[in-house]
Amino acid sequence: MKPYLQTSFSVLILLITLLSSTSVLAAKVTVDSSSWGSDEGKACVDCHSKSSAGLTHQWKNSAHAVANVNCLDCHQAYEEDVDAIEHEGSIIATIVSPKDCGRCHTQEFKQQKGSVHTRALTIIKNRMPALSEHFGSPSINDAGCAKCHGSEVKVRGDGTLDPASWPNSGIGRINPDGSVGSCSSCHGRHQFSKAQAREPQACIYCHSGPDSPDKSIYESSRHGIMYEAHKKDMNMDSDQWVVGKDYSAAPTCVTCHMGAAGKMKSTHDVGMRDSWNLNEAVSKQQYLVIFADGSKRELSTSEPIPRRGESISKMDGSMGKVKAVASPKRRRGAMTKVCLECHSKGFSNNAMLQFDNVVELFNEKYGKPAQAIMQQLYSDDLLTPLPFDEPIEVTYWNLWHTSGTMARHGAAMGSPSMTWKGMSEVGSNFYGKFLKQIRGVAGKQKGDALIKKYINDSEHHDWLNHPEKGNPVPGFGQGISHED
Repeated sequence: MKPYLQTSFSVLILLITLLSSTSVLAAKVTVDSSSWGSDEGKACVDCHSKSSAGLTHQWKNSAHAVANVNCLDCHQAYEEDVDAIEHEGSIIATIVSPKDCGRCHTQEFKQQKGSVHTRALTIIKNRMPALSEHFGSPSINDAGCAKCHGSEVKVRGDGTLDPASWPNSGIGRINPDGSVGSCSSCHGRHQFSKAQAREPQACIYCHSGPDSPDKSIYESSRHGIMYEAHKKDMNMDSDQWVVGKDYSAAPTCVTCHMGAAGKMKSTHDVGMRDSWNLNEAVSKQQYLVIFADGSKRELSTSEPIPRRGESISKMDGSMGKVKAVASPKRRRGAMTKVCLECHSKGFSNNAMLQFDNVVELFNEKYGKPAQAIMQQLYSDDLLTPLPFDEPIEVTYWNLWHTSGTMARHGAAMGSPSMTWKGMSEVGSNFYGKFLKQIRGVAGKQKGDALIKKYINDSEHHDWLNHPEKGNPVPGFGQGISHED
């Protein structure tokens, strides 16, 4: 851990006051100014004002500068630190990690430490290693995937950082000091602006594209449209950025997933309020297990739910004692509290029900049958274990991951156009490609048997068995000319 006080002081005191008000977005940090701003740090500012004028200008317009917190207060390191280097007579580290920020921002660090964001790199390693390898290359990973998911920053023998892993501000970055994450992913260095982190753009930098199409979804939702129309009324610089008090023009990503509302405090655990997992082949409602050390793990409702005080395995495989378990109902309740600041209870509950219905429709009509058939094809050795070497695997991936994610996220965020776009693409992939490819892989007889078992016998696909019940599409298949 890097020292946060200058060695020229024998005793330095850091006073951190956490405001007890339930309406505060972030814990207020008050520091004893005598502990900060040493002459060595001022020298950094003098030099970098010439060599890195833009960087220094950002810092001068930051809350850190107002509090007299300078370069060395964040960057200073111990000689034994793995990433420590000598720079102009001082021992520093290039990376300011969440652990470093947590010396002052203790509450935010604790919340961030157990957030789904800190698992971003683990998720992509565990779920999609073949995607970047087969569809891209290490260079695509370094310049693409890792920029959002994070990299494992490696230190070379001379103390400098490996260019394959740095620069990187990915939200799940593994830092040389062992901490995970990057505060600058959202706040931006060196101004570390709270207003910037509250902007939708801070989130859609990563939450866009096929993996997480939230940019298009938010912008086409009523919330996104209202935000664009009333940005000037959002009061982004407010210390107490509380919906219904400091602003009401529109919600941003932070409002719903992190923000304070009424008596509910804000949080840097961005996934706390999510009751569904929307980025898997079949969505499941999830309990959130909170361990005594602050780490967290999600368990689906189909798994045994541990009791408080019980020891179970954590995400890293080690054992941990359960402190609390948040049910899907409780997590949904937290999200709904935000809605109630602008909507009635009936409106909010009905909107949530419509969202749930879309997720359940995807699961039952497409997700579960497709997953069961793919598992059967692998079990019968009709597909190789190697991912993405056969067309049906690409179709299946696009079905649940690309299109399925769009449909489910669209319903969650109130974008009817993206909900329909995603679900129509799911149907097109399912009926137009997937069923044909099943027969191509398994043969017509076995393929038909699989389709009958998992698809035709389902009420969701009853129209396949009874075409006479289908509603005709005017002109469909009748060769209507576009010139008519």
